[in-house]
Amino acid sequence: MSKAFWKEAVVYQIYPRSFMDGNGDGIGDLQGIISRLDYLRDLGIDVVWLGPVYRSPNADNGYDISDYRAIMAEFGTMDDWDLLLEGLHERGIRLVMDLVVNHTSDEHEWFSQSRRSKDNPYRDYYYWRPGKDGAEPNNWASAFGGSAWQYDEQTDEYYLHLFSAKQPDLNWDNPKVRQDIYAMMKWWLDKGVDGFRMDVINFISKAPELPQAPAAEGQRYAWGGQYFMNGPRIHEFLREMNEQALTPGRSIMTIGEMPGVSPEEALLYVGEERKELNMVFQFELMDIDAEGDKWNIRPWKLTEFKRIMDKWQTSLQGKGWNSLYLNNHDQPRMVSRFGNDGRYRVESAKMLATMLHTLQGTPFIYQGEEIGMTNVKFSSIEDYRDVETMNLYRDRVIEGGQDADGVMKSIYAKGRDNARTPMQWDDGGNAGFTCGKPWIGVNPNYREINVKQSLEDPLSILYYYRKLIRLRREHSVLVYGDYRMILDDHEQIYAYMRTLGALRWLVMLNFFESEAEFVLPEEIDYSGKRLVLGNYPADPGADIRRIRLRPYEARVYELE
Repeated sequence: MSKAFWKEAVVYQIYPRSFMDGNGDGIGDLQGIISRLDYLRDLGIDVVWLGPVYRSPNADNGYDISDYRAIMAEFGTMDDWDLLLEGLHERGIRLVMDLVVNHTSDEHEWFSQSRRSKDNPYRDYYYWRPGKDGAEPNNWASAFGGSAWQYDEQTDEYYLHLFSAKQPDLNWDNPKVRQDIYAMMKWWLDKGVDGFRMDVINFISKAPELPQAPAAEGQRYAWGGQYFMNGPRIHEFLREMNEQALTPGRSIMTIGEMPGVSPEEALLYVGEERKELNMVFQFELMDIDAEGDKWNIRPWKLTEFKRIMDKWQTSLQGKGWNSLYLNNHDQPRMVSRFGNDGRYRVESAKMLATMLHTLQGTPFIYQGEEIGMTNVKFSSIEDYRDVETMNLYRDRVIEGGQDADGVMKSIYAKGRDNARTPMQWDDGGNAGFTCGKPWIGVNPNYREINVKQSLEDPLSILYYYRKLIRLRREHSVLVYGDYRMILDDHEQIYAYMRTLGALRWLVMLNFFESEAEFVLPEEIDYSGKRLVLGNYPADPGADIRRIRLRPYEARVYELE
């Protein structure tokens, strides 16, 4: 397997609005991030993935861009951005920017021109269609609820928006659109960025005829993903992007966010010889606790969890590369979802981290994960800010008449604002995030869960993360070693081997709050062993052929 910096890296995702406020207006900003760069250096991460900081009216927290070459005033100036890049590079940390090019803001100049007239030169930068029989051009649904079409009186046509109505989709079939996007990407690369995380990038190629989607009985709108996810020209577009914007003389990192992609499809994007992207963000594991849609929550089983992880590990092994994450700005906090955010918060957070940093792939840490931040339960829908959450409540409670408590229960479990409450720096006012009024409420548990407390406790989750990051950097078996799951059918333990030449490492993880018995398969023999890491005090001489793992216990052994 070829070596590359992005395979060996650990990435830290910053959601800028919630990381650190530098000027007291209650909104995180670039100067706030700059003030915490030593914290990131001490953590040991190699790359920062920075959420969108481009100029935006903020209909979807910056994922609706009105000017790709300007900075949102709330976040600072381009001079601030230059200082951030300089500060990161001085500390040996690369910067990856969020790239949102499936859609723009409806306030982008391209769209402002496009909607003026049917013969405007920018008209074909977006998807405009006449209505059909007094209704939308087709029955596609927006990811945020309702129709994916918005009527515009000025030209008596509809435009396509797979997300908010303020996020019209770009028409990538138009070569002028692509050339303008590639020019923008090269502009950022020339400024010194080290790569891009590409938002819903597998949505950019739509079926030319934009057909009706199959709908359930009585359903007015249908998702229609089969007509725009992994569409007919997607690989052509990405290879062209690679050739014209990414490849020439640059060593960069590219990650494609790709809902609905299988391992087989992922290899078409990240195969070593494909020359498209380095890795994808896939969502199969993120759907494990949902039925029908993300809000209809169901219990998950560890055997199902392991089957998904194993499938992606083995399918890409030696052919492509995995991204490793359990939470981000669009997902609930991992310790609340896959661990235990009560009695065993520390132990389960460390256990989950152990998994993420010992599988094959590039680990992504979401801000606050390293101190065990949890989901939040605001008492009122008025305290939430996320457009998806607000639309859900409107559609199901206000307009649909559903029980508000039931809908709020789903929001508590799966709402995107769980990840967007301010970073908890200390136990002072507003968790040390701002001296003003925060744009969204701080999680009330900040007095017990914060960076200051973590730095004072040598057994904290934060120091455990530092150990994991250092361990991965020092031992190539954790990066390039082969992966093989053992104890496939065990309902409490996820265990696997990592092997590189003569090096063999064994990882055992108890995913539950009851004790679990680990029994080493007979075919795994060894003459010696070394306990490399664990989240409990443990006897290094214990017989690993049979071990009682404590609640959420993790152990990593090197075998001889």
